[in-house]
Amino acid sequence: MDYKKAGVDISAGEEFVRLIKPQVRQTFTPGVITDIGAFGGFFQPDFSLYKKPVLVSSIDGVGTKLKIAIELGIYDTVGSCLVNHCVNDILVCGAKPLFFLDYYACGKLTPELAAAVVTGMVKACRENGCALIGGETAEMPGVYSEEDFDLAGSIVGVVDHEKIINGASITAGDVLLALPSTGLHTNGYSLARKVLDGRMHQTFSGLEGSAGEELLKGHRSYLRAIEPFFGSPALKGLSHITGGGLLGNTMRIVPDGLKLDVEWSAWPEPAIFDIIRKEGSVPEEDMRRTFNLGAGLVMIVEKNAVDDVRAVLQSQGENSYIIGQVSRT
Repeated sequence: MDYKKAGVDISAGEEFVRLIKPQVRQTFTPGVITDIGAFGGFFQPDFSLYKKPVLVSSIDGVGTKLKIAIELGIYDTVGSCLVNHCVNDILVCGAKPLFFLDYYACGKLTPELAAAVVTGMVKACRENGCALIGGETAEMPGVYSEEDFDLAGSIVGVVDHEKIINGASITAGDVLLALPSTGLHTNGYSLARKVLDGRMHQTFSGLEGSAGEELLKGHRSYLRAIEPFFGSPALKGLSHITGGGLLGNTMRIVPDGLKLDVEWSAWPEPAIFDIIRKEGSVPEEDMRRTFNLGAGLVMIVEKNAVDDVRAVLQSQGENSYIIGQVSRT
């Protein structure tokens, strides 16, 4: 008996690191001062542009979207989804990402498969100006079946204390602007898989490819769209629409005594959501609490600044939709 016969292949782990090192180095920003393989990731930030820098961190996963990736054998999009989900979670606080770390656990490590996942992470890190400075790869036979794997990531960003976005200035009359999602992003997959079980390769009206390919579309980052508004008094609050839906997530930043009046038909809903709704006879309340329904990020904007904000978004090629307002309870 040896470690490999027990289910853990150290050589496979070494091969995996060899495969990903050149990719990961492409994400390194000037703050990175160690290579992949050290016991810790070292990052020396430049805070010279900040009066009172505040670090913002978050950790998340991509849920059971992984099961669809395994079924279809498409692995790079889930890596991008993981990074972009984490980027969005800190950008709604006004923070820009500095560095990212990942956790990859599996029943049996296949270096090429794991490297494909990291390829997606690298792509998203580069697009967001975020360094991938380290991670953990765990081969865990008995916890996961051989074909299964799990994925999680943590991110650290920075925001100037005076530019933190927390919703404190939101008042009645402020307007809700929605930016479109690219689909389910990383939430609601347990319900979607239950509804479409055994039909991931099936095509439905309104979809460009199969149901599985639609469900594997990447979770987009909103950093480039939102960054021009960091520090602007016109932007009162931001909400990343994940589990809990539009109302559940946006109410997290709305002060007491206020509520959201949402016009649910004010933005285009991707076809995949209506397919899930009809194929599973899913109640509308559950649809709204489970999915983003095509609105991946909500901006709460001062009423008189809405036209200017939308013009800036449009100049970046970004669609936006007025979907309601804040009112008193």
